[in-house]
Amino acid sequence: MASTPRIAAITTAGAVLFAVTACAPQENTASPDPAGQAACTKENLQTRTPGTLTIATDEPAYQPWFVDNKPDNGEGFESAVAYAVAEKLGYTREEVTWTRVKFDAAIAPGPKTFDFDINQFSITDERKQAVDFSAPYYLVRQTVIALKSSKIAGKTSLADLKGAKLGAQVGTTSYQAITDLIQPTTQPQVYNSNDDAKKALQNGQLDGLVVDLPTAFYITGAEIDDAVIVGQLPQVGVPEAFGLLLDKGSPLTGCVSKVVGELASTGGLKQLEEKWLAQSAGAPELT
Repeated sequence: MASTPRIAAITTAGAVLFAVTACAPQENTASPDPAGQAACTKENLQTRTPGTLTIATDEPAYQPWFVDNKPDNGEGFESAVAYAVAEKLGYTREEVTWTRVKFDAAIAPGPKTFDFDINQFSITDERKQAVDFSAPYYLVRQTVIALKSSKIAGKTSLADLKGAKLGAQVGTTSYQAITDLIQPTTQPQVYNSNDDAKKALQNGQLDGLVVDLPTAFYITGAEIDDAVIVGQLPQVGVPEAFGLLLDKGSPLTGCVSKVVGELASTGGLKQLEEKWLAQSAGAPELT
């Protein structure tokens, strides 16, 4: 689970992702950008095992990022992204091997046991001191959650939330999403932590709470039994970005970033996001 809190023109997530992706290879790779070269093919890639792409994730791997804790089944957003990247690099499913690595071990300095790891790793300057990141494959969306008994449960539009009493953690993009996008008629409540905000939701002091989507999945799936996701909000502010994690100075970083950028620019990532993180995962988009 990625850390919280997450972090002005409103635009679509796909457009912002493409814009961020376009810059990422120069920021994250220690090797030259291979975009104009013919080096990003399977026979030229320096993987741990020639002819095989070794991909890591955590144990267990949770929905909707993976399904049934089986990364190799191609189901779930991150499993699907991993296979899409592998395919663009020239690897078939049979040529992909999965391994399990704990989150903290993956971001720690030192040699890696994988070619890249996919596990909701937020791209930060601090982490880039120890590891490489690809261009972003996902920009975190802000999300409204509510109790099943709330008056906003089942609502489908931003207009439906205007009269709701909403809350968020202080200083977060979640609070900005309330004030900039929803613009409720009631002053939104501010809390020092998500724990305080969750208590207010459970106590009936809020109609809805705004958090980032990964946190929304965790709260509704593991923390508050009678909470549901109302929906995802349009992109706002500076979103937190997830990247594929590689060894520091990996010869693969440039090529992996290149294909992630191609998936963003052609709409492939957006299609996977809509399939695995939207309606089918219980997180429809509020418009």
